[in-house]
Amino acid sequence: MYRTPRIVTLGGACGVRSVVMGGNNPVTIQTMWKEGIANLTGDSGALRSVLERISVMRNLGCDIIRFAVPDMESARSLCLIAANTEMPLVADIHFDYRLALECLKGPVAAIRINPGNIGSRERVEAVVNGCKEKGCAIRIGVNTGSLPSDLEHKVELKELTRAEALAQTALREAEVFDSLDFANVVVSMKASSVKETVDANEAFAKVSDIPLHIGVTEAGPLIGGIVKSTLAFSTLLNEGIGSTIRVSLSSSPENEIIAGREILHECGKREGGVSIVSCPRCGRIGFDVHSFVDRWQNELLGMKKNITVAVMGCVVNGPGEGKHADLGIAGGKDKVIIFKKGKIVRTVDAKDADKVFREELESL
Repeated sequence: MYRTPRIVTLGGACGVRSVVMGGNNPVTIQTMWKEGIANLTGDSGALRSVLERISVMRNLGCDIIRFAVPDMESARSLCLIAANTEMPLVADIHFDYRLALECLKGPVAAIRINPGNIGSRERVEAVVNGCKEKGCAIRIGVNTGSLPSDLEHKVELKELTRAEALAQTALREAEVFDSLDFANVVVSMKASSVKETVDANEAFAKVSDIPLHIGVTEAGPLIGGIVKSTLAFSTLLNEGIGSTIRVSLSSSPENEIIAGREILHECGKREGGVSIVSCPRCGRIGFDVHSFVDRWQNELLGMKKNITVAVMGCVVNGPGEGKHADLGIAGGKDKVIIFKKGKIVRTVDAKDADKVFREELESL
């Protein structure tokens, strides 16, 4: 029913890690950098801080990071970042095609453009020719806020649904790239509505083999955004639609990555790594689960171990409910227990919980 997506490659040159999308390749995780980067040139400390955070994101499971490029200084900064990391970076360009050409002076992996706001075909062609020369991919990004006027009019007359108009817009833009003999393209069609996002991607995938970047735009704050993204992704991914995802949240990039990773895991699209299970806590407060998870989550998710870790609040939910875990911790009053596969292996003072947990974790 849905077309198998063609192969598209991001990166692979100048020390940038190659990411292959489409076909039967794993679904990749993207996020977006959420601060300006215009001040990086000439500031080695600021550059180092960015690179260190990119490394953290990579360890959490991120495959691609997109950066907004609103001006020439940001374009030059992105080239500098790209030259100093293996992470494939995407330049997000609106309105001024010259920003894309400036970014192509560095080893960026892809250019994201909305052809509808770049301008004339000549400008789009200039970007395409630059990407051909550099071996750079292009992501065509369309959303419900930038529909062509004729399709917007049909939506207003109820001749088309907004999802149908979104899919038709993307197909229209894709034809331009086909006419320019440029196939290293990914498409994204995003709406803030789960139904519109699903319907648009389904309609597109029926008629095109271009890999799809799926996401719900302006999904909202942490909880609401994860709910919307989970509903949309679980439907599309289980239909075989979607080669790369971004969980768009009014929250940190790290939270976007963790949410995307968990969604892929639960949809059976990503295996391995540390899986964390933890109880929600109740009135039987034996161990501060929340603060322990907050302290350990990023480190655990960044480890190259295929294990399950259980963090339980008390002996009620300890070794019994966590017996499947490779490593678990639970507490009561001033003591904590460490257990493996439901068997208690150590009982220690609560003040030593982190130290002993680390010792047992490193032994696995």
